[in-house]
Amino acid sequence: MSIDETTAARVAKLARIKVEPEALPALAGEFNTILGFIEQLNQVDIAGVEPMTSVTPQVLKRRVDVVTDGDQQDKVLSNAPDAREGFFAVPKVVE
Repeated sequence: MSIDETTAARVAKLARIKVEPEALPALAGEFNTILGFIEQLNQVDIAGVEPMTSVTPQVLKRRVDVVTDGDQQDKVLSNAPDAREGFFAVPKVVE
């Protein structure tokens, strides 16, 4: 697959990137280089290779999900400039 200047301009427009017309040949060349690398990666035999999420085997530490700082509604609302019925009151933004 080859990217020409017209396609490069369309991709830039879709990505909302302003590209000057004189920079389009270089952009098309970069796209072609990237696509060439992808084609090269597609030729690699990956049969029997297990998917992985990291290059080193890791096990994340886990903790029990316990609420440890609840029941502080009064403390939290003491900082509010306007609190009503146990909630922060804010001015109406959308009419």
